[in-house]
Amino acid sequence: MAETFHLSTRRTPARFLTLFTAGFRFYFLAAGVFSVFAMLTWTLWLGLLAAGESVGTLPMRMAPQLWHAHEMVFGYTVAVMAGFFLTAVPSWTGTKEARTIFVTVSGAVWLLGRFAVWFSGLLDPILVAAVDLLFVPILATNILGRLARKSQARNAVFIVLLGGLFLANLLMHLDWIGWTEGTAQAGVRLGVFLSAAMIAIIGGRVVPAFTRNVLQREGYLGSMPRSHVWLERSGILLSLLAAVATLPFVPAPVTGVLCLGAGAVNLARLAGWKGWRILNSPILWVLHAAYLLLAAGYLLYGLSLTFNLVDETAALHLLAIGAVGGMTLAMMTRASLGHAGMPLKVSRLIVLAYAALIAAALTRVFGFLAYGYFEVMLLAGGLWVLAFGLFAGVYFPILSTPRAERQTGKGR
Repeated sequence: MAETFHLSTRRTPARFLTLFTAGFRFYFLAAGVFSVFAMLTWTLWLGLLAAGESVGTLPMRMAPQLWHAHEMVFGYTVAVMAGFFLTAVPSWTGTKEARTIFVTVSGAVWLLGRFAVWFSGLLDPILVAAVDLLFVPILATNILGRLARKSQARNAVFIVLLGGLFLANLLMHLDWIGWTEGTAQAGVRLGVFLSAAMIAIIGGRVVPAFTRNVLQREGYLGSMPRSHVWLERSGILLSLLAAVATLPFVPAPVTGVLCLGAGAVNLARLAGWKGWRILNSPILWVLHAAYLLLAAGYLLYGLSLTFNLVDETAALHLLAIGAVGGMTLAMMTRASLGHAGMPLKVSRLIVLAYAALIAAALTRVFGFLAYGYFEVMLLAGGLWVLAFGLFAGVYFPILSTPRAERQTGKGR
């Protein structure tokens, strides 16, 4: 590991330029670093409140909790999606990866969105909305152009989901502009649930496939991970319907029932993927753990709406931190190694990052049973910062080293 961090100090300008040569390189690292900044800012604000200190005027227009929610969904999560799609879609369609110019320009648009929202208190809210809303259409256009070159009917759903994320972000900005009232909260929930639906789709494809590959390679002779078509389709459909049902015009009991259904069916999907057989492989079991938290998040959210057994915000965070945060961290650590031409084996520091992220989710949801509000929030935030700080530190040299250079051993 010492060598890994030592690599990052050599030929820094060249490494910086390498980050823009592939979508996964820039967006995975940018997402990790930004999530640390965003969570540190949020926990610092909470810490000052907990200490009884007065918090001065902040640069953003919206309430700090809404800035936090917006940036974790439309800043961090959308950046991870960009890195994933710009890498996966060319593989699906047999097209070339996004060019350096596209990664650079789209990355600049994403970054301008982060600055615009941060300084929204000093800018015209319509300008802030225009800048921040621009990124998803740029990303979707790139993806759609590739899918159109080759029949990819089953992947067209991702364009629909990106359109939904655009709508969710728009709902937040309309509220902040003053053209609607109360739609910012609806935008947050829609954004989280659409992200969860993406996990139900993508996770449902890769988790059993990766598990099957490892078991076959290890010579396992028992039954392999299996997926039933009707179960897979039901899990995806219920996840999509649950996202739509978060909109304000849908009665809470209906949303609750759909979430309970989504949780139960996705839990049944997970049960067939033989997760208990790969506990010796952290890079694989973390995928199963994140999917388990997805199913648990749906169930908990359903219980909060139908029986009022748990706090709705806590249940939402099990989806946001455990499922979305967990699966994005898992996919970034795995995909970065694979596309950088390295063995699919993570270091102990990344295993610690996995554990910290899962602990952050459980602390945010269940910590109130033993501790007060500020203690829980600060601990959960600190664990998130630890998880993604480790990711950024360990993966910077991996993401900033050209694949050919790494394979030939240059720069080591």
